[in-house]
Amino acid sequence: MNMPEQTNRIFAIKTTSKQERTVADNIKKVIDNGDSDVKVLAIIVPQELKGYVLVETSEQMNRIEQLVEKVPHARVVLHGETTLAEVAHFLVPKPVVSGISEGTIVEMIAGPFKGEKAVVKRIDTGKEEITVELYESVLPIPITIRGDNVRVIDKGEDR
Repeated sequence: MNMPEQTNRIFAIKTTSKQERTVADNIKKVIDNGDSDVKVLAIIVPQELKGYVLVETSEQMNRIEQLVEKVPHARVVLHGETTLAEVAHFLVPKPVVSGISEGTIVEMIAGPFKGEKAVVKRIDTGKEEITVELYESVLPIPITIRGDNVRVIDKGEDR
């Protein structure tokens, strides 16, 4: 059985501010409910790309525009399709410890030390953990926590 080769396209859909996730869920809902026969292969909501949702499809742009009309908070489809090479970096998860270096001052946002400030002493990118010492502690005790349990306060580059 010889299937004609279809080329997949990626379209960027502009959304209402902070509604990217809702738009992605609504696109899925519209398709699952049978309200649209547009074929969508993937929906990508990159965190770094605020206000946009990426949709992979074999359909033409006018079909995606018809789909967007049925989706709340979806505004317009940007003219011109994008390539997989242009969005590939959104598909690779960034380590949670990226942007954190030794000497960085962080605030713990989870766990028993929530709200405490600490200085980063060591970073384990493989395990995505950091070792910190509490900032205002009399006795410096190293504490190892997951990198996503902290919020960077000061990168410490000006010291």
